[in-house]
Amino acid sequence: MRAVIQRVTQANVVIAGNIKGATQHGLLVLVAVEDSDTPEDIEWLSGKIVRMRIFNDDAGLMNRSVQDVGGEILVISQFTLFASSKKGNRPSFSRSARPEVAIPLYEQFVRKVSEDLGKPVQTGEFGADMKVTLTNEGPVTIVIDSKNPE
Repeated sequence: MRAVIQRVTQANVVIAGNIKGATQHGLLVLVAVEDSDTPEDIEWLSGKIVRMRIFNDDAGLMNRSVQDVGGEILVISQFTLFASSKKGNRPSFSRSARPEVAIPLYEQFVRKVSEDLGKPVQTGEFGADMKVTLTNEGPVTIVIDSKNPE
């Protein structure tokens, strides 16, 4: 699984003109699933996101997690995170899992993040045409991949 994590002061996702999910202070997480992902990838990625210390403490240092600050999380599926542009100008998405594999893993991931955070998370809708709006605080944007933990 691959995720782009953004610290936000607000974020929302609109589908067909209606707000599907929104958050104020917290994280916007764009996540992609590949065929080789397993429950272990979900465990690792969820734990990393919820415990990642990217919020400021009283001294202005990034020492607090989204959980520590009582923040919220908005999770959006985004298969394009596995884009490969090695050949030509049209990206290939061959690493992205097909919906029959990706949807159950994405749903498990959302449940695990909610469990780890200790409260419900907001989501978009897998496969929908979504409009995502955010205000990135910092800006803080981090990319992590469960197959390449750094």
